[in-house]
Amino acid sequence: MAVAALGAAGGPGRLTVNGLPVVAGRFAIAYVHSMYRAPSAEVFTVEGGRFTMRAVVSASGGVLDYYALEGERARLPGGRFVLRLAEPVAYRELSLLTTSLGRRTLVSGGRCLPLFPRGGAAEVRVALRVTPPTCGAGPAIRASPSS
Repeated sequence: MAVAALGAAGGPGRLTVNGLPVVAGRFAIAYVHSMYRAPSAEVFTVEGGRFTMRAVVSASGGVLDYYALEGERARLPGGRFVLRLAEPVAYRELSLLTTSLGRRTLVSGGRCLPLFPRGGAAEVRVALRVTPPTCGAGPAIRASPSS
């Protein structure tokens, strides 16, 4: 099953990632790393119709090594580790395998949208869309079979 945002209905709308409003031009995909069992997140910025992975943040420095990417590594206040990518990676759409163990979740502006199933695994496509305003009804989300 894949999560996909509703498209715009011809009027003004807001930028969303899988129905979750993008706040301040950035969002993250938070998860628990499968090997290190450490809370982690991939941080993205939004530019036009693309989103770009800029950094990885984790409670474990081993997670940064696992990515095997070049960049600036630092320790943040509070003890977390960050890897700012030397060569950020841009996407129009990103396909992820999600599980209840990894608990992949979109995060933006203090709001969260779980991407994982209650059990087993699911393929999820992450994409930006312009969605119509929902007048406080929450994110516009539909589940659809993966293609």
